[in-house]
Amino acid sequence: MEFTVGELVTRSSYNHDILFRISNISNDTLILHGEDFRLEADANQDDLVKIEERDLKKRKKQSKEKEDYSFRLFRQDYQLMKEKREYESTSGYYYPSNYFQIPARVLHLDGDRLFLRKCINLYQRLGLQVHGVHLDEKEMPTEIGALVEKIQPDIIVITGHDAFSRNKGTKSDIRAYRHSKYFAETVREARKKIPNLDQLVIFAGACQSHFESLIRAGANFASSPSRINIHALDPVYIAAKVAYTPFMEKLGVWETLRNTMTGEKGLGGLETRGLLRTGMPYMEENELTNEE
Repeated sequence: MEFTVGELVTRSSYNHDILFRISNISNDTLILHGEDFRLEADANQDDLVKIEERDLKKRKKQSKEKEDYSFRLFRQDYQLMKEKREYESTSGYYYPSNYFQIPARVLHLDGDRLFLRKCINLYQRLGLQVHGVHLDEKEMPTEIGALVEKIQPDIIVITGHDAFSRNKGTKSDIRAYRHSKYFAETVREARKKIPNLDQLVIFAGACQSHFESLIRAGANFASSPSRINIHALDPVYIAAKVAYTPFMEKLGVWETLRNTMTGEKGLGGLETRGLLRTGMPYMEENELTNEE
């Protein structure tokens, strides 16, 4: 059976559990990227099966339902945070147009162009400013320094694809992972620019990534404590939770993870201060007058 780059397939040896798209073909080996999960794998042609249209529609429907559910949960959470901010910023009096906010800037590095597009769409739905950059995972460490200086982000997301291979070593050996060492190097380079964990909040990792190395390198949040797969959009929800939490408040780890699609087995991190700053009063430009 002939395969082409971009085709959607499943693996017989894994009971067709994950939907992949073919990203590269080299002789008889095909490099696969998860369609919904940040997993990279390789397979022989005889292990792959092209997805049928009926099965594809079913999988896409299930994936969309899961994404929509997570989005609704976050919106509910955001509304509660908003009401609390309005109450506290006005000492209990409700003036809905009398305050202003300084939004957090997000720099999102992604090894997958399609995932980056999906993430940017979600950032926009959540009302966040984002600068998205598509980079191969191996290029990220050399590019991050200049990007930090140029964008001056408050939050950095460093993600793409990853995987643990038992054939290359134990789970504690970072050399047994496809891209974890590049993610860790990228975090370290970013921390050289801004060492403070509350001044710059970093998420790093993808499916099955070496969680401990990423945290030691300086990430606030990372994947994957239990070496499981994470959903493509999970990093966005972590960034949004930090962005919409007032800087006077600490974010507990569970509170940050609860609206993700993967949860604490795939994601973890450190207590971190929020980044949203609220000020008042807010005045329209035409209301300002010069002092005589």
